[in-house]
Amino acid sequence: MKKETSENILYFPLYFYFWLHALLPLKILYILSDILFFPMFYIVRYRRKLVYQNMKDSFPEKSEKEIRRMEKAFYHHFCDYIVETIKLLHISDKETRKRVKFHNTEALQEIVDNGGSCLMLLGHYGNWEFVPSVTLWMRKGSVIFAQIYRPLKNKWFDRFFLKLRGRYHSECIAKQDTLRSILRYKSSGRPSITGFMADQTPSPANIHHWVNFLNHDTPVFTGVEKIAHKVGFSVFYFDVEKIKRGYYSVTIREISKNPKETEEFEITNKYMEMMETTILRAPEYWLWTHNRWKHKRS
Repeated sequence: MKKETSENILYFPLYFYFWLHALLPLKILYILSDILFFPMFYIVRYRRKLVYQNMKDSFPEKSEKEIRRMEKAFYHHFCDYIVETIKLLHISDKETRKRVKFHNTEALQEIVDNGGSCLMLLGHYGNWEFVPSVTLWMRKGSVIFAQIYRPLKNKWFDRFFLKLRGRYHSECIAKQDTLRSILRYKSSGRPSITGFMADQTPSPANIHHWVNFLNHDTPVFTGVEKIAHKVGFSVFYFDVEKIKRGYYSVTIREISKNPKETEEFEITNKYMEMMETTILRAPEYWLWTHNRWKHKRS
């Protein structure tokens, strides 16, 4: 109770502090990002051992010099991710559309225009916080836009990220309420588009399938596939590409329009293949700080 009270007290001054920084143009925030890189990489050394080992095990063909170069590039990008995310507190729709361009939204528009719904898979790649801005590229009408999130233990950061993630007018659904919410959308008769980030590691109790991913035997989430089989919603993938600093391209790729007709794990396998293709294109933009391979097959 005492901890929760202190977090609530901190929320408003810290939020105001970040809000003031968000008023700065991104070119200034990128200078702050360059400054932040030094203590992050050389002093705090935030999860550097884990990042290095993840990269080394994923790319055994790369030399030590190449791994170190990729590691440094990742931390530069990670600092950019931090300032870009803060900027979400004060960025116009016009600037967002200039910096984040979506391709093939017509595939989604056709489905929702005909009363259908979609489940969208993506990963912790590029700046995933911008992906909900897909709402700016579609005719909204009665469409429900939603995203699934895992509540953070720190209540302050949880409230902060909920504020950011609702920036583009999508509902934020706690992970434990996923199926209930999807079924509610279906029964409402309104089309919906719901985003899932499924590239991190499941808990041991939720491991039902393994794939070869980035040179590892990897346990994967299968929940989205199970939901798709249950409700029959089309499944797509957000393929994110970082064009240059502060600019992203997101291509919508079909996984399955008829999930009930797919084989078991077919959707999951296809998603993981697409995710791997995205990462291999420019590995430094994936979130390497996650302990992705802590679980081993028994």
